[in-house]
Amino acid sequence: MMIVMKPSATEEQIQAVVTRIEDAGARAHLSRGDVMTVIGALGDREHVSRLGLEGAPGVEKLVPILKPYKLASSQLSGGAPSVLEIAGRKIGGDNFALIAGPCTVESRDQVLSTADVVNAAGATMFRGGAYKPRTSPYAFQGLGAEGLRLLQEAKERTGLPVVTELMDARDLPAVLEVADVIQIGARNMQNYSLLSEVGRSGCAVLIKRGLSSTLEELLMAAEYVLKEGNENVLLCERGIRTFETAYRFTLDLSAVIVAKRLSDLPVIVDPSHAAGRRDLVVPLSKAAVAAEADGLMVESHHEPQEALCDGEQALPVEALMGMKDTLQPFASAMGREVI
Repeated sequence: MMIVMKPSATEEQIQAVVTRIEDAGARAHLSRGDVMTVIGALGDREHVSRLGLEGAPGVEKLVPILKPYKLASSQLSGGAPSVLEIAGRKIGGDNFALIAGPCTVESRDQVLSTADVVNAAGATMFRGGAYKPRTSPYAFQGLGAEGLRLLQEAKERTGLPVVTELMDARDLPAVLEVADVIQIGARNMQNYSLLSEVGRSGCAVLIKRGLSSTLEELLMAAEYVLKEGNENVLLCERGIRTFETAYRFTLDLSAVIVAKRLSDLPVIVDPSHAAGRRDLVVPLSKAAVAAEADGLMVESHHEPQEALCDGEQALPVEALMGMKDTLQPFASAMGREVI
């Protein structure tokens, strides 16, 4: 249930509604706008139905939240898109973010040289995996704790916020010491205990859509983070599995547009994993801007041919230097600035 308060509602009236929601065994979620306040009543339907707030002082109207994802629904926000500020960098609204870096941290030279170019290219954040899920148990799995140490060194050297993946809740304390954004990979999108843990951490969370997941399933994954009181959530479209074999996955740009209609959460695109081929990354990036995405996360490596993971889809670092200029005309057409 969504309780829309009158523009003239007093703080006392707002708190009275919150108290009644909590006394009924439900949870209250406040969304304060410039003109009015909206309060979400979240919980068991039976509890919510007993609220009896029709005609209560300060209440303008009650609106049922029909979607199973309550906090992620655009109904709760009134359709106003979120703008997340992470370590001083903004994602969403008029800001189009560029997140770049290697698939995995392999060595000190690799991560620092790549970070230097990512910084010089004017990217928003630096991405790199200390822990890497692989289809084969014999493939390179990342450097673990040593990879986190190198990411911290890159962060101190460049000032760029760091995005890195978490696979196991046992590694959360170590990851939190370095990460500005915790990435939940496609294969862990429905690891609900992990999502709840990162939600409680308070760190910003980037959730990648599963290989065969629906948008509702993606938004329900976000709900697990949001319900813990963590509102700093980004969604990522990284391509889905279809019958096509000419490229790695099918980048579902329709999902970007629809997700931004269903939710106010920022949505970014990972063209590298979708394509699996570096020659498709820039064209797909241009298309992502036009499809209303809020940013990109692209893979780059100082020596792609020597990469231990996904080198065939990584852009050479030199290609990053012109990335912002290449994308800006498309962003300008959408009323945005590549930051």
